[in-house]
Amino acid sequence: MDTALAALRTALTYLAIVSYTLLAGPVGLLIAVPFRVKGLLYDLGHVGVWMTLRTSGIRVTVEGREHLRPSTAVVFCANHQSNVDPPVLFSALHRRLHVLYKAELNRLPILGTVFQVGGYIPVPREQKEAALRAIELAAASIRQGNSFLVFPEGTRSCSDEMLPFKQGGFVMAIRAQAPVVPVAISGGRDAMRKGSALIYPAHVRVRIGSPVPTAGLTLDDRDALIATVCERIAAMLRQ
Repeated sequence: MDTALAALRTALTYLAIVSYTLLAGPVGLLIAVPFRVKGLLYDLGHVGVWMTLRTSGIRVTVEGREHLRPSTAVVFCANHQSNVDPPVLFSALHRRLHVLYKAELNRLPILGTVFQVGGYIPVPREQKEAALRAIELAAASIRQGNSFLVFPEGTRSCSDEMLPFKQGGFVMAIRAQAPVVPVAISGGRDAMRKGSALIYPAHVRVRIGSPVPTAGLTLDDRDALIATVCERIAAMLRQ
């Protein structure tokens, strides 16, 4: 696609995101906070993601939905290629998907508050003790029935090769004795490359693998769990 056309479509997408956030965010918070109905924020979020994907021209195909068990709290572990990955997976994996996110995002007007009210867990990446507390909070939330999405690479990979997996999400799953669901996402880099603000129409494919149980595992098993999940994601990416 011509760069000028992509720039125009990108501008329209960002305008739609900002406008929707300024409209829906305060209204959702005014209802969700006093009446304790955080589910409303998730519903509004799904509408916003649908609008964003349609405006930007991003098409999504999901395979492996038979592995989803909405009534069971799990930890979804996905590879990370692009900034479009989080909204795509938020839409594809679970109606009430919780997320571990960078604490710096709390500075975002409205969205930072929405994340916190919605039960997302901020992780201060440069503060080890605070990060460990965040993992414990997330494990407690999983035990209460909430499913989480983590990107174990910690940041976006600039190539088709995955970066080494960090342990936090797997420690969280073991602490909660929750299954880990491997997720492979591809095509996001065609939509938005690292370091670029432009969004291009693209086809993003999400593959959901079978859950890896953690019942009975201890923290001594985390390296083996990481290796298993990493290999399953890599295998799905090779398909």
